[in-house]
Amino acid sequence: MSRARARIIAGAGLTAGLLAASYPFLFRNKCLTWGATQDDVARNIPGDELLPDADEVTTRAITIAAPPDCVWPWLVQMGSGRGGAYTYDWIENLFGLNMHSANEILPQFQDVRLGDELPTGSSGPAMRVAVFEPERVFAVQTGDGNWVWVFALYQENGITRLVSRNRIRVPAGSAIPRAAWALLMEPGSLVMERKMLLGIKERAERLAREQGQVADAEPAVNNLAQHTRQS
Repeated sequence: MSRARARIIAGAGLTAGLLAASYPFLFRNKCLTWGATQDDVARNIPGDELLPDADEVTTRAITIAAPPDCVWPWLVQMGSGRGGAYTYDWIENLFGLNMHSANEILPQFQDVRLGDELPTGSSGPAMRVAVFEPERVFAVQTGDGNWVWVFALYQENGITRLVSRNRIRVPAGSAIPRAAWALLMEPGSLVMERKMLLGIKERAERLAREQGQVADAEPAVNNLAQHTRQS
């Protein structure tokens, strides 16, 4: 191996080590709370009680210039073999999840009820609908109880604040495997969930335009941006 190549490899290793060491202090909070204000993070949301002793909680959020009735249909049709997840399908399908993000409302998947089970691929765990408050809260939980995913909608003057919260029980193990979990899974979940929230926003706002329900989001966005900078 040439000296130049050795220096490149050593430099890359050092950079990776520094990023890993700095992640808990500089980046982790932003990763777990992308788009969320302090109020979003502090909210008590129906579904929190399903896993009160979670090892990890993420709260991510986005403002949508559309009323909740233009957001809700995209949430309830999500899932494998259903409406997809509005994120990077090709990544999800590497894991056999059969995700194909829909660009229209699918009537056949709108009749969701409390207790329904939504599949996650052919071999993944089913997600049971654990909280169902139309146009307010939609929460699902794995059968083993180790993962709860809650979507909450808050309306103000035609604007919807969509809050996505994950509550997770991290697999037991020593400190090193748990740290590796955080370094790999947390940034990865942000990449996928950010794309998902933006995808829901784009679809809901398009639907609102088609229905003539477009709202002026600028005041709300500016106010939330100020709170987000302060958090």
